[in-house]
Amino acid sequence: MIALLKFIHIAAIAIWAGGLLALPLLYARRFAVPAGDELFRLQGVVRFSYVMLLSPAAFIAVGSGTALIFLRETFVAWFSLKLAFVALLVLMHIASGLIIIRLFKEDAPLPRPTYPLVGGTILMAVLAILFLVLAKPDIDPAALLPRAMAEPGALRGLLSDLNPWTTP
Repeated sequence: MIALLKFIHIAAIAIWAGGLLALPLLYARRFAVPAGDELFRLQGVVRFSYVMLLSPAAFIAVGSGTALIFLRETFVAWFSLKLAFVALLVLMHIASGLIIIRLFKEDAPLPRPTYPLVGGTILMAVLAILFLVLAKPDIDPAALLPRAMAEPGALRGLLSDLNPWTTP
């Protein structure tokens, strides 16, 4: 059961991450393609890739990963850091959808430097996830968080200035 779920998870991640890495290359083609049938065809490829391939793969990757969390009881510091990079990947997926919506408008395509920035962020997130999953580094959670976050009741002291109902 777990082996099958891991296979599904890894396959979905490969499709999702590979597709997200390929999208900025397709965005860049937008400026090289003349208006007309070729541009319409490119728009169809980009939208089909995002809606029919990448979004379902993302959903399956996140869903199967969530199931694996509970089946494997993976509650270690490196895994929490990995989930932060997965959240970044989800944000980049959403940003890619917004770029696709604006990309093919005649009056307002995004500036060209946007695409390498998106691609670089996606690449960084994918490489960080791969590193964390393969290396499983021994990370001290206390080193990542402020010292007060590990003390019971410390949040009250940290936020007392912001709370209007506390008395001085």
